[in-house]
Amino acid sequence: MARLNVNPTRMELSNLKKRLVTAVRGHKLLKDKQDELMRRFIDLVKYNDELRKDVEKELGSSLKEFLMARAVMSSELLEEAIMYPKEKIGVEVTNRNIMSVNVPVMSFRRQMGEDKGSIYPYGFASTSGELDSAIDKLYGILPKLLELAEVEKSSQLMADEIEKTRRRVNALEYATIPQLRETIRYIKMKLDEDERGNITRLMKVKSLMIEQQNQLQ
Repeated sequence: MARLNVNPTRMELSNLKKRLVTAVRGHKLLKDKQDELMRRFIDLVKYNDELRKDVEKELGSSLKEFLMARAVMSSELLEEAIMYPKEKIGVEVTNRNIMSVNVPVMSFRRQMGEDKGSIYPYGFASTSGELDSAIDKLYGILPKLLELAEVEKSSQLMADEIEKTRRRVNALEYATIPQLRETIRYIKMKLDEDERGNITRLMKVKSLMIEQQNQLQ
């Protein structure tokens, strides 16, 4: 592991030790965050899978009703019946924070027409009961469709955050922390070497002074 390019001084050693403490603490916090994100992500994915199966099942049932309606009604009459819906639906999106991830919260904004008592955009005289059933099932599944979109987007955002956190954890664990430890070890060795050199020089100076004193006597 390559060490940092710093001067081997006691001041630098003290600074590096503080950086190491901060890096180790940050690594632990990020690792805890990653674990909690993974736990919540797994729960969300499981729920997403169950919700998708329910939606696909109900959509399949609604499609069958439309096919039955198409079999007993002419294509022109069917298209005319559903061409002008009575209700306009918009989507309002807000956010909520999950482990520093802003996930969407979606809700419908319904705007009814003049006839607010019915979801059917046609009269019943020339249409079939199968079409009524198909419209009813499709209308009933709209909240689940919106929730599915919300859950899938949340899963995607959490997956992105998990990947970012994983890269940060790995950078600290396999690069920053080892570099700091290696640099600290190098500076300690260098300082110890300098200290031994100073002691050796002091001993030589002392020995020379003793020899000079002996010669003078």
